[in-house]
Amino acid sequence: MGALLSTLSLPIASIFAIPMLSSWSTSLNLVFFSITWTTIAMTYAPLQIEFFAPLVIRLLLYILPAALFLLFDLSVPSLAVELKAQGQYALPGRVGRKKLSKVVAWSCFNILLGVTIQAAIEFLVTDVLRLRSVLAIKGGSWSMNHLPSPWTMVKNISEGLVLRNVLQYYIHTKLLHSPSNTRLTYWHQTWCHSIRTPFSFTAAYDHPVCYLLHKFLPIYLPAVIFRFHIMAYILLLSIFSLEEVFTHSGYNVLPSTIMLRGMARRTDAHMMSQGKGNFAPVGVLDWAHGTSLGADVMDDVQEEMEKHDVQQRAGKAANNVGGTIDDGVSKLKGRAKRGKGKK
Repeated sequence: MGALLSTLSLPIASIFAIPMLSSWSTSLNLVFFSITWTTIAMTYAPLQIEFFAPLVIRLLLYILPAALFLLFDLSVPSLAVELKAQGQYALPGRVGRKKLSKVVAWSCFNILLGVTIQAAIEFLVTDVLRLRSVLAIKGGSWSMNHLPSPWTMVKNISEGLVLRNVLQYYIHTKLLHSPSNTRLTYWHQTWCHSIRTPFSFTAAYDHPVCYLLHKFLPIYLPAVIFRFHIMAYILLLSIFSLEEVFTHSGYNVLPSTIMLRGMARRTDAHMMSQGKGNFAPVGVLDWAHGTSLGADVMDDVQEEMEKHDVQQRAGKAANNVGGTIDDGVSKLKGRAKRGKGKK
């Protein structure tokens, strides 16, 4: 187990190191990544990879940063309160030690439950039914190194991003916030919405059945239906893990990525309203269905455009292009006149 975990950490670290490297070192990193992944795919069974790869991602990119954020909030509340969007009201310590311990414990349990269920499905399919692995791990168009083609990665990631948000929105609205008082709505209200202001561990805090429907299924189901490559699934899981950590952190100071602050703001509004709107952090379907609370995703897009001076830059670019065209036309006219003078 230790050997597999240490080996898995190498290709995962390679993926996140690529953007920070120069062109030649990036090429070396990709070669190293390819060799490492080929070694993993040839050495370990699909069941081992499908269990330990998501486990490593969830531990490193969700549980660990969520624990660090919580430790910061509890250790220096006077500083943390300045970073919280809802101020002192958003400090995790306000819920009490017993409730806080319950949230952390159930959140970790749900994360491990999702990983275990995924491994159990893989065991049933590959070891019991003797079928091919649920996710693509070996072979493919680049079968020499067991890596997916770039097109496969782009396709899988695009499908995963879109379908996860679509499934999450409709499961959240139709099942967990159904107008009918079902068992699911009761569980979701008494578990998830017993916390009014989020902190990172609340992203996975819910009744286990509600968690599996709302958080696990929208990520895993598209991967199974379209048989994503495991590397695409790992990358998607990494993105979603970090998204959950930041959007549920309660902080108003977040990494400068497109619309991340808006996603965190929508999560805050959903929790504080006890589920009156903002049923998906991205906000596109909330905007389309009129379930947005406060500023919607279009406001976030406008804010991003203003922050990066998109309209001003576009105007300058258009003026530059127009000036270049005018200069070109003037030069052509000048040449034409000189040609007539020579005749």
